[in-house]
Amino acid sequence: MDDTESKGSDGVRARIVNEAVTIEREGGLGWVVLTRPGQINAINDDIRNGVPQALRELDADPAIRVIAIRGAGPRGFCAGADIKEKRGPETAIEVRTRMQGARWIEAIDAIQKPVIAAVHGYCMGGGLELALACDIRYATPDAVFSLPETALGLIPGGGGTQRLARVVGPGRAMDLLLTGERLDAAAAKDIGLVTRVASAPDALVEEVRAFATRIAARAPAATLLVKRAARSALDLELKQGLDLELDLFALLKPSEDAREAALAFSEKRPPNFIGR
Repeated sequence: MDDTESKGSDGVRARIVNEAVTIEREGGLGWVVLTRPGQINAINDDIRNGVPQALRELDADPAIRVIAIRGAGPRGFCAGADIKEKRGPETAIEVRTRMQGARWIEAIDAIQKPVIAAVHGYCMGGGLELALACDIRYATPDAVFSLPETALGLIPGGGGTQRLARVVGPGRAMDLLLTGERLDAAAAKDIGLVTRVASAPDALVEEVRAFATRIAARAPAATLLVKRAARSALDLELKQGLDLELDLFALLKPSEDAREAALAFSEKRPPNFIGR
């Protein structure tokens, strides 16, 4: 534990990245926590800078096998951009230049480990764009999802127009983008926006922790490579994707973890994976 960390009685190690982002480590799970509960974790520059930094730190930590993002406070995961952030008049070129240097959500695309969005309450605008960039979205029954930007004379600027269609399909995405309609967790699950819904609003962290632990118990190298292959499927032609899958399978087949899995199965015991 370094000088910037504290350790709670529950064994969770916490490190404050900045005023809006904290890292928590518990076993193989690393949490990125948005800590602006009074503003429903609305996005400001601390979040834009702190989230990529926290993700990179956890991705580089060999003890962490799964990363999850959650928002602090009872009201929501993230309500979108902080409208109280004041900026002077800008031209289109100036806006483009500023946002080009702050494409913070895209940091998730470079993360090798699985990233879970643990969503409760409001998940709006940029908050939904952050969740869409994650590999899995796990929500509370009272979660609310929307991309309302056209009502503000804008469009989503953090990947919403591109990622939503990849998750729910182009027809449903167009509907939600044009209307800004709010979806509850049940409707979001019906269209595949989220894949899992917690049993109760106060059960989210516990259930995500258990879910992440199941993933972390599997062979870590295989987990990294299956994510890489599945993500590549969105960008590659089928033949290229199949070639990549075969290459990655061939890398894993002679690995120590693959041999350990076969031996553990024959000996009827849990495998002891070491990541090689």
